[in-house]
Amino acid sequence: MGIPKPLVQTNQMFILLTVALSLLTSIWLLLIPLTIGLYTLYSRQNPIIKNSYRFLKHPHEKYVQEDPDQQYFNQWIATICIALSLISFLSNQPIFGYLFSIMVIIASALALGGFCIGCVIRYRFLMWKHKRNKHQS
Repeated sequence: MGIPKPLVQTNQMFILLTVALSLLTSIWLLLIPLTIGLYTLYSRQNPIIKNSYRFLKHPHEKYVQEDPDQQYFNQWIATICIALSLISFLSNQPIFGYLFSIMVIIASALALGGFCIGCVIRYRFLMWKHKRNKHQS
């Protein structure tokens, strides 16, 4: 069973807006997507997606479905980048803080536009792993 695409897009928009807002106001806002990301990685349940189901107009099966494993992989990437951004800001390395935050913003914006960077990374990783296993057999 997949995740309805509008819910994935809601999560992407949440990440994009909170990270962008943190750059405009306070880096401490990064704690919000970071905490939700860590919770999601720990529990495999994203509270943004879970709480957004009620806003779907149609039964969730009627929507284009996104792969939960891919979304979990993407959540890993976003959470790591957000954590590195916050750590960079707190360790007086603002260039890296901005770099990691902007990477998250760009990846989220591209995903909302239909291009998933995490999907490309995961696909290439799985292909590399497959080729490696094939050569070792």
